Amino acid sequence: MGGGALAALATAGAPSTAGAASRRYLRPPGAVAEEEFLSRCIHCGQCGEACPNRCIKYFGAENGHAAIDTPYIIPREKGCILCMKCGDVCPSGAIQPIPREAEAILDNVAMGHAVVDENLCLSFQGKTCGVCYRACPLPDVAIYVAMLEQPHVTDKCVGCGLCERSCIQMPQAIRVMPNRG
Repeated sequence: MGGGALAALATAGAPSTAGAASRRYLRPPGAVAEEEFLSRCIHCGQCGEACPNRCIKYFGAENGHAAIDTPYIIPREKGCILCMKCGDVCPSGAIQPIPREAEAILDNVAMGHAVVDENLCLSFQGKTCGVCYRACPLPDVAIYVAMLEQPHVTDKCVGCGLCERSCIQMPQAIRVMPNRG
């Protein structure tokens, strides 16, 4: 990926307080498509209560009427551990229940997709790191490492954000870009 494309990616993914539409956030695993999610979510907060990692937060009034009190995850702050408990407790179907099994998670979770910035990644600069690989709950499936532990994300990445959370670089060399449709 060229430097200009990386700059555009970083700008598009930068958090802001301007509103939900411009903020790089993830919906919990099992969330239905965004428009349907917003119509189904009843703002009950049960998903966040069930989350043992406490990664689920809720949008406030500054994010607009449609998004208020809906759950989101900011991967740099805290990634999703894919426990799948949020879908088990969602009463409206905004977050679908998914068994905590690798195959079911791979087939049904599409929170986002990790992207590596090779210009920032220590392993691509000749320094072995591999922290993102070791943080991944789906190693050698969603991400694999090559020489010097250079990370390569596959199309099986579900976007949990644990790699981004664990990245020791500032700014982080790996970011999860949301899948919202």
